[in-house]
Amino acid sequence: MGDAARRIKRETLGIGDRRKHHTRRATPPKSHAKEADTHHRLYRFRFYPTREQAEQLQRTFGACRWVYNEGLALRSRAWEQHRVRVGFAETCRALTGWKRAEETAWLTEVSSTVLQQSLRHLDQAFGRFFKGRAKHPRPKKKGRSRDTAIYVVIVDRFFPSTRRCSACHRKGPAMDVSVREWTCAECGVVHDRDVNAAVNLRAEGCASTGRWPLGCRPGRCRPR
Repeated sequence: MGDAARRIKRETLGIGDRRKHHTRRATPPKSHAKEADTHHRLYRFRFYPTREQAEQLQRTFGACRWVYNEGLALRSRAWEQHRVRVGFAETCRALTGWKRAEETAWLTEVSSTVLQQSLRHLDQAFGRFFKGRAKHPRPKKKGRSRDTAIYVVIVDRFFPSTRRCSACHRKGPAMDVSVREWTCAECGVVHDRDVNAAVNLRAEGCASTGRWPLGCRPGRCRPR
């Protein structure tokens, strides 16, 4: 990228310069290829937020929509007026500036992760457009359709979701990944490995947030 483009991004579009980071030793990427006979299971859960949580969700949806639309306007203006390409990284730096500006400081009330995810969705929409698989991205409107967002409840990486009995909570010994079913030595309940792990993770997530789905009690939480 030339100096002229960098100057336009910085002075005209309000995109901060890229920060320099210390060089890190490169590590080979991990393979995500599926092993033979590997299957994935999808679990859907429904949560019932409190009034305060519902208000926070509405603020989050509105902020995500605003960031998406502002990022779209920024990228469109950069190309139409200056013939400068703006990508995901530049919109993230612009987001930092929006959060620091007094008139849009309310963006700091929302998690940076979900705001950046909105910019990621925008970048993916442009990617599909450039490949000829979709139309040019359009601004998001509030409308009647329900906004959606993804929230991740972080569970300790060492949480024994697989080998802890979801019935009596006794932690069993480590087991090989080839073991798909096991029996708790304490209470005798027979577990499907994946279902048991899902139950434990769901219960741990609910316990960490203090919110349990309707009709679900600690120790009795089951995937739907």
